[in-house]
Amino acid sequence: MRRTSARFTLTGAAAASAVALAVIGANTASSSTSSQLEPAVAAAAPIGFGAGTTGGAGGSTVTVTTAAAFKTAVQSSTTQTVRVNGTIALTEMTKVASNKTVVGVGTAGKITGSGLNIASVSNVIIQNLTFSGSNDDAINVQYSTKVHIDHNDISGAYDGAVDIKRASTNITVSWNRTHGQDKNMLLGHSDDNSSEDTGKLKVTYDHNWFDGTNQRNPRVRFGNPVHVLNNYFSNVGSYGVASTENAGVLVEGNYFENTDDPYHLGEGDSSAGSLVAKNNHSVNSGSGQAGGSVASIPYSYTAQSASTVKATVTAGAGVGKI
Repeated sequence: MRRTSARFTLTGAAAASAVALAVIGANTASSSTSSQLEPAVAAAAPIGFGAGTTGGAGGSTVTVTTAAAFKTAVQSSTTQTVRVNGTIALTEMTKVASNKTVVGVGTAGKITGSGLNIASVSNVIIQNLTFSGSNDDAINVQYSTKVHIDHNDISGAYDGAVDIKRASTNITVSWNRTHGQDKNMLLGHSDDNSSEDTGKLKVTYDHNWFDGTNQRNPRVRFGNPVHVLNNYFSNVGSYGVASTENAGVLVEGNYFENTDDPYHLGEGDSSAGSLVAKNNHSVNSGSGQAGGSVASIPYSYTAQSASTVKATVTAGAGVGKI
């Protein structure tokens, strides 16, 4: 079954995180640093293709409360953790340099107006931030490796919530809640980009809540294998996962609820890829379309029983759940 974009009604609301020691700011100025050691939230080691991503671990830490301080910090050439305490209003996509952790403080860290561009870099963590109303993507990843996008809340981006493209690889997208999105997560931007993308675009999507997101959850080109593991799909309007253009997608242990078209082969003008569906759970949802073979998952993992995924993900995905 193939479907194109459909109109939709938006609906909306952990286990895999850790607390680590980090150097944190001692005050709430627009930019502050300190050598004092205190407990601070840090991303758990991601499972899957993004394993080994450490971000700013081992470097300094700065707390920012203004857009100017934020841009200076995330674009610094140093290994650094950037703690966001307050609303950062951006007017354009803002590049994040290598070896960075960008993490919200409690539930206060918010990015609005535009999004983050992770381009031609390596070793970046984006965590515990609320993204809303971007004039482009909320998070764009291109020509980058070792990226972990974790425990964010994303809505209202003009284009995609999380788009990954142009030979990017070794990425984990985990424990995010996306809602208020038509185009949600794109993996591979063009049917004509096989020369760059073949052998790349290896991404693990685990324990995300696709909450009323209309399409692209994800839409995949070329990546093989791509692992869609233990996510909760609720009230998805057009389709859940699409495998196209020689992609190989393993859709495993997910919970589909009120989703007529959980997964299928081909999309729009893109030719069919391969998709293997394994141990998923459906409530008031369609059966989906699978076919072909997918390369073996090259890492060790334990899949959660699909029938328990809804409770786990709704309790643990999004901001303030770490």
